[in-house]
Amino acid sequence: MTPPSPPHLLHILVFILVISGVSSQQFSASERTTLLNLKQSWGDPPSLANWNSTSSPCNSWPEVQCRNGSVIGLKLDSKLLIGTIPPFICDLSNLENVSLHDNYITGEFPRVFYNCSKLIELDISQNVFVGTLPDDIDRLSQLKTAEFGGNNFTGDIPPAIGNLSALTSLLLYQNLFNGTIPPEIGNLSNLETLGLAYNEFADPEIPSEFQKLNSLRYLWMPATNLVGKIPKSLSNLVNLELLDLSLNFLEGEIPPELFLFQKLDRMFLYKNSLSGRIPSVIQLLNLTQIDISMNNLTGSISDDFGKLQKLEVFNLYSNQFSGQIPASISQIPTLRIFRVFRNNLTGELPEEFGLHSKLESFEVSNNHLTGKLPENLCAGGSLTGVIAFSNNLTGEVPRSLESCDRVTTIQLYDNSFTGEIPSGIWTLLKISSLRLSGNSFSGELPSKVAWNLSRLEISNNKFSGRIPDGISSWVNMNVFKASNNMFSGEIPAEITTLSELTVLYLDGNSLSGELPSEIKSWNSLTTLNLARNKLSGQIPPSLASLQDLLELDLSENQFSGQIPPQLGNLRLTSLNLSSNKLTGRIPSSFDNMAYQNSFLNNPNLCSTSQISNLHNCFPKNSHSKKFSPKIIAMIIILSVFVLLAVVLFALFVFRDYQKKKPKRIRTTWKMTSFHKMDFTEANILSCMTEANVIGTGGAGKVYRIGVGPPRGYVAVKRIWNNKKLDPDQENEFTSEVQILGSIRHSNIVKLLCCLSSQNSKLLVYEYLVHQSLDKWLHGKKRKPEPGLVPGFVLDWPRRLQIAIGAAQGLCYMHHDCSPPIVHRDVKSSNILLDSEFNAKIADFGLAKILEKQKPGEGGMSSIVGSLGYFAPEYAYTTRINERIDVYSFGVVLLELVTGKEANDGDGDSNLAEWSWKHYGEGDSVAGALDPEINGYMEEMSTVFKLGLICTSTLPSSRPSMKDVLEILRRCNPLDELPEEMKQGREEFDVAPLLKRESYITSYQEIDDI
Repeated sequence: MTPPSPPHLLHILVFILVISGVSSQQFSASERTTLLNLKQSWGDPPSLANWNSTSSPCNSWPEVQCRNGSVIGLKLDSKLLIGTIPPFICDLSNLENVSLHDNYITGEFPRVFYNCSKLIELDISQNVFVGTLPDDIDRLSQLKTAEFGGNNFTGDIPPAIGNLSALTSLLLYQNLFNGTIPPEIGNLSNLETLGLAYNEFADPEIPSEFQKLNSLRYLWMPATNLVGKIPKSLSNLVNLELLDLSLNFLEGEIPPELFLFQKLDRMFLYKNSLSGRIPSVIQLLNLTQIDISMNNLTGSISDDFGKLQKLEVFNLYSNQFSGQIPASISQIPTLRIFRVFRNNLTGELPEEFGLHSKLESFEVSNNHLTGKLPENLCAGGSLTGVIAFSNNLTGEVPRSLESCDRVTTIQLYDNSFTGEIPSGIWTLLKISSLRLSGNSFSGELPSKVAWNLSRLEISNNKFSGRIPDGISSWVNMNVFKASNNMFSGEIPAEITTLSELTVLYLDGNSLSGELPSEIKSWNSLTTLNLARNKLSGQIPPSLASLQDLLELDLSENQFSGQIPPQLGNLRLTSLNLSSNKLTGRIPSSFDNMAYQNSFLNNPNLCSTSQISNLHNCFPKNSHSKKFSPKIIAMIIILSVFVLLAVVLFALFVFRDYQKKKPKRIRTTWKMTSFHKMDFTEANILSCMTEANVIGTGGAGKVYRIGVGPPRGYVAVKRIWNNKKLDPDQENEFTSEVQILGSIRHSNIVKLLCCLSSQNSKLLVYEYLVHQSLDKWLHGKKRKPEPGLVPGFVLDWPRRLQIAIGAAQGLCYMHHDCSPPIVHRDVKSSNILLDSEFNAKIADFGLAKILEKQKPGEGGMSSIVGSLGYFAPEYAYTTRINERIDVYSFGVVLLELVTGKEANDGDGDSNLAEWSWKHYGEGDSVAGALDPEINGYMEEMSTVFKLGLICTSTLPSSRPSMKDVLEILRRCNPLDELPEEMKQGREEFDVAPLLKRESYITSYQEIDDI
């Protein structure tokens, strides 16, 4: 009998695998339960819909990273998570990596991660955490990556952070830290990335202990209130690739030690067979990007910069550097970005710029540079912009620029260039802005220009010839300024087909003939200046069809005939028809003191009312011959009797009234001026007529009053009551006078003076011709009213210009005034626009100076402001601070990008609530933007998201106006941004403040920050 065989080895193995499989399944089920509970605690977001009880987390959930069947990583960026971090997250016992970037998680710093014993990477950036970082943060002892930026952490950075010896990346940017920078960070010998940007540290200097960070590659500290000098000790950071100390208060010269060769005195080479020269050692050899712009640095630019052979980005703009630009910098083979504008540099530009590297951006404007523009700027084929205006450059424009197919802007105005513009520049493939004014260029205009050229400025040159008929092909032209040249011939009718044209200056030329009788497509024109030419004939009535026209100047020509009465239908803010040969009566709409200087030197014009420099229009008595002398005598005698009777009756009535009425003191006015006056009290009071009313508010009317050259007009706001001012009106008047009378800023409306009497108050402001922003954004949606600007669509560059200007005004009030000033009524109707669409904050009747309050004192007694604009905390607090203005300004930003009004939402929601709902539901940002604006998707999306974060419900989550302004400055396309605002758009990303769907996690892309 054969004994039974032992169990087969294969059966044993199968049994073991089955048992182990059951155990694995039980373990996976436990972790799946934890993950599902996490999903539930974070609001069960739709973005995690694939997390369910039937699928495998390790195989089917892309947000989950596993090893050996266990969860080791969670990547939950931009998943719209809300709530706090639950303590059971560390039930995932093998968790190593957690990324919760860009969500809406709240609470204090999550100490629950102390229980995740294997955690090495933690990213909680771009959330709404509050409070301080804990003093025992070093309990996260194995942490290598700590990304806590973009939150609301306050106070000090704890010194214990220096005990996290394994850290390679520490990002604390864009919080509310206001203490000192702990020198203990210098103990982090493995640290490669340090980001402290956008925190208002208490006047710090860079700690000397940072010189011990020998592994550091990226030092990112813009806008951190740094003071003092750049420390020499940074020369020890030999692995440094990026150095960004921009937007601070650093002063002094750049330490030469940063780039000093250190020759070795002694070297032992025993038993080696090396040949050749022994190399010297240079500090900061690996530096690829340096940004020390927007400080107060002085001295010259060292020639040693040229020894940085890996340097790509060189930003030294907006400082006080002097001397010449070293030729060695132009020879760096990797150089892409070169920006040294707004300094005091002199000498000639090195001729080798662009010859050795693929130069992308070249900006040297606002210096004192001489000589020629380098010939080889575009040799690398990557150049996108040449910006060299406001220097003393000479010579001709290099013909090599004709091959710059990527150039979008060339700005050479206010120099001494000569010669003709190379023909190929007019038709460069991508050029949209060509600004050449203020030189000695000559030649004629081309018939054809680049398809997308939208801005052409050639004023104050020597261009000549006729305006070509082919100008009709300039279909995207928006601004054409050609003043003070030598153009001749007639103005071709084809120019009136340019439907995108908004500004046209042809003044100061030798143009002749009549104006085109038919205006075809000037639907967007707001400014037309043809002054100082030889134009003749009649003013065409078709000009009255330009419903958006605000400024018309036809002065110093030879126009004849009558002024078309149809022009009176336009809402002109500026009109000049002086020095022509016009005849007849001026249109009744212009027959008032507001236009008293519009018709000078036209001897055959007449006025029926107030314009003193014109003779009176006496109607011809064509019917007098029909009456006999006897009838005329009887009429005269009868008229005399009637007049006497009326006078006697009036005297009796007046005498009786005087007996019954107590004696009154004659109305007197007190005038208080805040600026140099070029008009008198009488100028104002004599023109307070209904004909000059341009607006009406709750407190009274606003008048536009002509005061003569050089000012032209002023705006007068009258605050009055039939008997006396009520307390609220008195407070508004006092507040406005107190604040506007003491502050000065180009983006805050000027209060010139105030006049007060017993029952009336007059505030006299500078007059802004384009009136208020809301009329431009929403005017065509409303019922027409006096002074309302027609429904012209503001393009995006203008909208962004307006946002930047308004932000500058508010930033000045919040950060540069001591004590700060809160406006409390920021809205689009209180943002006024001048002739160039520069924004100015107005109406300070509700403004509040933030004096230090005593315990128990409230900031206000009632809710003030305008519906749709005031912050939600008004409902539960009586204290005010700058964040309420930030909220209101956020609503204005949403108006600018969506085209909607502040109360325009769905149902009972306002614009801010509608925008948050739209974004929170995962809808495309593009769907929220104004459909009347084409292009600019990236910039508009950024400003939309900035508007969202400004209108956060939690005040501490809102950025400061300083941060808001900085982001707006970086959003503008290079060719549209005024130079005084330009901050280097290519090196900034709004991710440190805004919640974006993508965020730079690799500092290989640090030039975008």
